[in-house]
Amino acid sequence: MSDILIIDDEKDIRELVSDILQDEGYSTRLAANADECMAQINTEPPALMILDIWLKDSRMDGIDILKTVKRDNPDIPVVIISGHGNIEIAVAAIKQGAYDFIEKPFNIDQLMVVIARAMETSRLRRENIQLRRKDVASSEMIGSSSSFKALKSHLDKVTKSNGRVMLSGPAGAGKEVAARYIHVNSNRAKGPFVSVNSASVEPERMEEVLFGRETPDRGVEPGLLEEAHNGILYFDEVADMPLGTQSKILRVLVDQQFQRVGGSDKVRVDIRVISSSSRDLSQEVQAGTFRQELYHRLNVVPISVPSLEDRREDIPELAKHFIAVFNKEQGLPLRKLTTEAEALLQTMLWPGNVRQLKNVIERVLILGADSGSIEARELPNNDDSVAGEDRVVLSSSLAMLPLREARELFEREYLMTQINRFGGNISRTATFVGMERSALHRKLKSLNVVTSNKAGARVAYVEDAEGAEADSA
Repeated sequence: MSDILIIDDEKDIRELVSDILQDEGYSTRLAANADECMAQINTEPPALMILDIWLKDSRMDGIDILKTVKRDNPDIPVVIISGHGNIEIAVAAIKQGAYDFIEKPFNIDQLMVVIARAMETSRLRRENIQLRRKDVASSEMIGSSSSFKALKSHLDKVTKSNGRVMLSGPAGAGKEVAARYIHVNSNRAKGPFVSVNSASVEPERMEEVLFGRETPDRGVEPGLLEEAHNGILYFDEVADMPLGTQSKILRVLVDQQFQRVGGSDKVRVDIRVISSSSRDLSQEVQAGTFRQELYHRLNVVPISVPSLEDRREDIPELAKHFIAVFNKEQGLPLRKLTTEAEALLQTMLWPGNVRQLKNVIERVLILGADSGSIEARELPNNDDSVAGEDRVVLSSSLAMLPLREARELFEREYLMTQINRFGGNISRTATFVGMERSALHRKLKSLNVVTSNKAGARVAYVEDAEGAEADSA
C-alpha cells in the first residue's frame, strides 16, 4: 500500500512532489482544496497524506482537514508542509495528530526521509493490527456435544448481520471466545475487535477510556470507540458499567457519534456492539443498577453460552486442544491423556468452567513430566472423595446413613455423573458402567433419575414425587 494523497493549493508544488514520489515508486493522487481532499479520501483512504496548512479558496484550512481526517481515519499518517512555518503551527499540527511538520521551501531528501518513516510506521501499525486479528486460537470454537452444536448454530446465524448480540452464561464459559468467533466470521473481520472489560476500568475513568479526550497540552487522545471504528466493540461484563456511562453509550448506539471528554467536535463511528454478562440483566434492571432502555438496545439477539457442566462430553476435546496450544505457545510438553484421566476430568466439578479447565491443564503440563501420558493421579481432586489408590473417604453426611440409604445415594450420584459425562447417552453410559441398557433404565427409574434437554444437551436429575426437578447434576 503506497498510495499518497498530496493536498496543496499551488499546482506547481503538488505536481512537483507527485513527480518525485512517482520516481521513487509511489502512486499519488492530487487535491487543491478541502472538498477535493475529502472526495479523494471518501473514494479510497490513502496510505499517507502530504497536507499544506494554508489553502486558498478552501472551506477548511490544513489544521481543520487534519482534525477531520484524524477523527474519521485515525490510521492515515499526515505530513504537514507550510511556507509560513513557525513553532506554534508545528506544535498545533503535532497535537492534532500530524506525523511530522516540514517547512517550505523543503529539502527533497528530507521530505523523502520523513515520508519513508511515516509509511514504515503506518505499515508496522497495520501489520500489528493484522497480527492481533489473526489470534485464531482465541476465536476457535472447540466441541462436538449437542449443547455446543446448538451454541455454534446460533452464532453462525448472527455472524453476517449487524444485530447487537447479548451473550449470557457463567464466568469462564467462553463468552469472549464466542464474541471473537462472531467477529472473525463476520463482514467486519478485517476491522478491529476491541474488548472493554467493564469491571476492570475505574468508574471515574470509564468515559475517557471509551470516548477518548482532548486537552490543550496533549491534543486528541482517541478512546476505544474510535479504535473499534469499522469493527466490533465487545462489552465484557456490561452489568458493571457505571450508570452515568450507560446513558452515554445508549446515545452512541442511537446516533453512532459522540464527543470526546473535553472536546466539542462530533466523532462519527461505525461499530457493531456485542455484550456479555454472567449476571441476570433483567434482575439488574429491576434493581435499578442497569438502564432498561440500554438493556433492550443491547439484547437484540440473546445467546446463552453453556457452562462446562452442560457440555461434559467436550472436556477431553478441550483438554487436548489446550495441550496443543500450550505446546505451541509456551513449549510445554505435548502429552496425551490416559483414558482414566479423561474420565476423571469429565466427572470433576468445574465452577470456573472452561477457564478453570485450561488452568488445570497448564498446571499439569508445567509441574508434570516432560514426556509420557498424563495420568489421573496428576490431576487435582476437587471433591475429596478419593484418598488413595484403593480406598474411598466418605463424607460425614454419607457416613451417618444406614447402608441401604448410603448405597442408594451413591448409586444415584454415580449414575447421574456418568449420564452427564456421556451427554445423556444411555447406551454409552450402560456400556461404561457394565450394565444392560434395560437394567440401567430400571435402576434409574427406581432411583427417580430422569433425563431432559438443557442448553441443547440431555442431562440427568432427580425427580420428586410430584414430577418436579429436585436435584440437578
